[in-house]
Amino acid sequence: MSATLLNAADGILTIEIKGKISPTTLASVQKDALHHLQTWGGGSILFLCEEFEGWADGDWSDNTFQMAADSLLRKMAIIGELQWKDMAMAFTGQGYRPFPIAFFESGLTESAYAWLQAE
Repeated sequence: MSATLLNAADGILTIEIKGKISPTTLASVQKDALHHLQTWGGGSILFLCEEFEGWADGDWSDNTFQMAADSLLRKMAIIGELQWKDMAMAFTGQGYRPFPIAFFESGLTESAYAWLQAE
């Protein structure tokens, strides 16, 4: 399992998630992401989850990142296998957070970047 900040450029953070993600692993990459968002004064996140295998057991109740980052986030895009779409959208709080969240099937990275860059 891993969560890695691959790129931070042009107001978009690209984070790759592989395997089963744990709360601790996600919190670590969220800390790095929050630093960039605060430095930039806002931005968007692209999650590459093409090798995602689900959520590991653990305490998922910590919403520290959400509380600190939601006012800084413009958009969030998730790329992954279609089987994870509904769960990923529920996990990220689509419809309850103050910015749009979109899911793109694996292979549609260019479309996801274009959506993130569009006003």
